[in-house]
Amino acid sequence: MQNSSSSLSLSVIVPAFNEESTIVDILQKICHLKNLKEVIVIDDGSTDSTPQLVEKLELPKVRLVKQKKNAGKTAAVRRGLQEVTGDITIIQDADLEYDPNEIEDVIRPIIDNKADIVYGSRFLVKRAARVLYFYHYLANKSFTFLSNLLTNVNMTDIETCYKAFRTPLIKSLPLTSSGFGMEVEITALITKTKARIYEVPISYYGRTYSEGKKIKFLDGVAACLYIIYYNFASYISPSIRKYIKEVNDFLDMLRKDSIKNYEFRDKFKSYDFHSEAKT
Repeated sequence: MQNSSSSLSLSVIVPAFNEESTIVDILQKICHLKNLKEVIVIDDGSTDSTPQLVEKLELPKVRLVKQKKNAGKTAAVRRGLQEVTGDITIIQDADLEYDPNEIEDVIRPIIDNKADIVYGSRFLVKRAARVLYFYHYLANKSFTFLSNLLTNVNMTDIETCYKAFRTPLIKSLPLTSSGFGMEVEITALITKTKARIYEVPISYYGRTYSEGKKIKFLDGVAACLYIIYYNFASYISPSIRKYIKEVNDFLDMLRKDSIKNYEFRDKFKSYDFHSEAKT
């Protein structure tokens, strides 16, 4: 079995809202990644110069998609998922809280065919973690604990930005939450599938509110409600149950095909869940 770092291509989704101070630095760092196929920047109705700076860069692998008005991170990611074509998809916030240089380490378990989904955990510190708000730390730990109770998995950081997926597992996920609810919605749904989920340590360079941090107290309240809702909805929602079945069918095909042949990506990169389900 091959273990080449060039075996699987990478798509990076960058949701951005008023990030003119960091967007250039972030994109330049992302474009140095070895596996990179494309960067999809979703400008979520910025009122500053964020989209103009992206266009001015004229980076060949970067595509800019503009949302007419600010609709939140989940809406931006949902739009970005319509554009991705790589074998692996990861989400990168447009600020500098997460270091793009660590993306290659995050996706490594997928490239090595050990994982289907990888979370970069801020609580398994790699190089550095900025010391900031204790209440945020406590909230993140509480959300993860509640999620683990309902999913029966032992994750350490469900609210992390860095989540990497074999693209078909996330591209067809029926995201319906809003704001910052995406993080707990994704975790609730993918833990119901047969996907092999790994965590790897990452660094975290958090921002203060004066430096542009956007999450608020009500986002935390919403996260608790989302955790409960999506874990129970996964048993009763027809669309979610369909997603879980189709993902499991895909993973079964993937396992069967990749046991002796690591080049499964050519067969599955254009896999259409819905047309396959009809056959």
